[in-house]
Amino acid sequence: MSTIVNDLKAKWEALKAENPHVRIRNAAAQFEVSEAELLVTSIGEGVTVLNPDFPGILTEAEKLGKVMALTRNDECVHERKGIYQNGDFSSPHAQLFVGEDIDLRIFLNHWKFAFAVVEGDKKSLQFFGKDGLALHKIYLTKNSDEAAFDAITEQFKAEDQNQAFTFEAVAPKQAEKPDAEIDVEGFKKAWTELKDTHDFFMMTRKFGVSRTQALRLAPEGFTQKIDNSKVVNILEEASEKGTPIMVFVGNRGIIQIHTGNVKKTLWHQQWFNVMDPDFNLHLDVTKIAEAWIVKKPTEDGEVTAIEVFNKEGDFIAQFFGKRKPGIPELQEWKDLVATLEQ
Repeated sequence: MSTIVNDLKAKWEALKAENPHVRIRNAAAQFEVSEAELLVTSIGEGVTVLNPDFPGILTEAEKLGKVMALTRNDECVHERKGIYQNGDFSSPHAQLFVGEDIDLRIFLNHWKFAFAVVEGDKKSLQFFGKDGLALHKIYLTKNSDEAAFDAITEQFKAEDQNQAFTFEAVAPKQAEKPDAEIDVEGFKKAWTELKDTHDFFMMTRKFGVSRTQALRLAPEGFTQKIDNSKVVNILEEASEKGTPIMVFVGNRGIIQIHTGNVKKTLWHQQWFNVMDPDFNLHLDVTKIAEAWIVKKPTEDGEVTAIEVFNKEGDFIAQFFGKRKPGIPELQEWKDLVATLEQ
């Protein structure tokens, strides 16, 4: 272990002794390192380096039984319990799990490192980007198969557990083009001619607009900026009225989706939380910079979303009414969103 790693390990141990409940992500921010850099200081002490065979590991994850999938960004945490089923790694662009409970869109080109982590009675599989950012974690629950976890750890264990780790910065986001350089009329026309919500991203790429710029330049009547506090209203109303919704949270490596009801909502400091048996959401409302109602035409009729962004214009979360291809949007969801437009 290098001197730098040893120094970091000593600092991490001292912090844990002083504050046993400190979260690794918060400690990493305090030490100005990535979460993975902190994790590798414990290799051989509960942390096992895995070969980065992500399709292999994720396919085997079904054997764990009911687990908790965790995906987060700096502003929001999405935790969903279920079984990893129906994995599809056939596309080079986006990989999928489309189970009723575990519903993921995965971008493996952003994944680089994998670890099995045993911390007290907590066991997890953890995946990171090249800069050491945590992209996705799979935690065992009391209903999981621990023997399957041990078997996965053994099957994918890297031969060299003492390898040197190199973390590299991710290329900065391209600067937004000035509006004057955008074919705004062409962009508006393309928006009104959308047939599928999945085509929206390719449309923004084609016209060279950022996500929030797209919402500003949208055709009349398709977007409306709303007060940031209304994001909480939509969750509270969906809970009160029993409206089933879809909650998308992601980072550059994955998007995790909950479909169904949200029931128990509560505040803790600046965090607004959903605390249901199989779904938890933690949203730091102080970090919301923009919130929008967004409407997209599809072959099944108009689809309405609430889209939430941070100050960099990065996506925090999206909310939809529960829907499937071929089925029109829920009227209850339309009615709920209409209350925010006033």
